[in-house]
Amino acid sequence: MDAPHNAQIIVRANQLWEEAGSPEGRAEEFYARAEEELREQEGFDPMRTLDNPKDDL
Repeated sequence: MDAPHNAQIIVRANQLWEEAGSPEGRAEEFYARAEEELREQEGFDPMRTLDNPKDDL
């Protein structure tokens, strides 16, 4: 699978930020959490390539 797009990450990060009460100064934290969530949902594996399928790891 492809990595999540920046726009998808930003939308999810904003949702997480609002759910947490819109705290100031934690944008990077929410962006990282959103990116991780989306990668897990999409089954993204940065180690997987055509030459290195997941089954061979």
